[in-house]
Amino acid sequence: MSRSSKWVVRACFAGWLVFIYTYLQRPPFNFLVLNTLLAFIPIELSFHIDVGKPKNMILFWLLIIVWMLFYPNTPYLLTDLFHLSLLNPYGVNGLLRLDDTMWLKFSLLLISTIFSTLLGMWGLDRIAAAISARFKMSDMPVFKDLVIIILTILSSIGIFIGRFLRIHTIYLFLTPEMFIRPLLNMWSHSAIVFIVLLTVVQLVFYYTLKLISSQKGLGQ
Repeated sequence: MSRSSKWVVRACFAGWLVFIYTYLQRPPFNFLVLNTLLAFIPIELSFHIDVGKPKNMILFWLLIIVWMLFYPNTPYLLTDLFHLSLLNPYGVNGLLRLDDTMWLKFSLLLISTIFSTLLGMWGLDRIAAAISARFKMSDMPVFKDLVIIILTILSSIGIFIGRFLRIHTIYLFLTPEMFIRPLLNMWSHSAIVFIVLLTVVQLVFYYTLKLISSQKGLGQ
């Protein structure tokens, strides 16, 4: 992605955040403003990570860790789609209602989710390529795929933590002790099923994008 394209992305996010903040100031959909902002943070971080960038090894891995802590916020938006049920989409006849406000809020939620998720997947590919290069494994595509899968599993765990334990990424920096006990006690059959399913969903998104952009590559 060129430098000008990155600024276009930033401008689009800034304009979009202002728009949805103005329109969605009251519950139940005002959560979209914060969630979209959190989804943008790992996208911005991915702009500063590339093969050989940053050159300093410590800074590189520090950025990778910070990116990984925030990255689950991007695919997390996929689970926000459940909030569409708050719109009471079905009428008494069992058919979808044709309501302007309902469809506008549906569009706002979908745009935030799709735009953020697609750009997040671009960033995921970029991060995986950078990690592969650091391990001098760029010539082994299977290693990059393994990195993608590991990062996606970690992302799914992060989504579970945010969705069901209600622990936001920012809490890790403010009150890290809040993470320890919930993380140890969160493992159950249902949790594992959720993590597996969300991992599959994310990988389907990623490899579909990879297939579409196979001529140039996501990282181009």
